[in-house]
Amino acid sequence: MKFKSNGTTINVVRDQAITDHFTENIGKRVFVLTPSFPFMFVGEILDVMEDMVLIDVEATHFAQLENRTWFIHIHNIEVFYIEQEGGVEIPRLTD
Repeated sequence: MKFKSNGTTINVVRDQAITDHFTENIGKRVFVLTPSFPFMFVGEILDVMEDMVLIDVEATHFAQLENRTWFIHIHNIEVFYIEQEGGVEIPRLTD
């Protein structure tokens, strides 16, 4: 399926839009769901490198995987929410 007359597919446009959105929100907290293990990440966006997002993870399903930085591939992100000023805050998930 072609999206534009220049041959760009909708997936390429989607991936670039998500990459741009994460880049514009470096330094903010994010909630990310992926289809593969460990499935969920909550943390701060530290950087975006090409189609990879670097997140300082404060919470996930397993305590052993928390308090680390994770590279998450844009293609693996199914759902995400980035905190915005005046918007809903992501809860602090602590024991």
